[in-house]
Amino acid sequence: MGISERKREIRRRRHRREKLRRLYRKLQSASEAEKSVIADKVRRLTPGWQDVLRNWGIQEY
Repeated sequence: MGISERKREIRRRRHRREKLRRLYRKLQSASEAEKSVIADKVRRLTPGWQDVLRNWGIQEY
């Protein structure tokens, strides 16, 4: 039998959180073009992307 659905979801959340941390660190030294690429990645990564971009201070592209 495989891993339970709850454990899968917890793993997904942890991976998503770590990925967002990496993207935020890259954002700190990014140019405007790179910021739009990072914003696109965040949109694809998480359903709460509007809140993430608002908290990071990125205007909607």
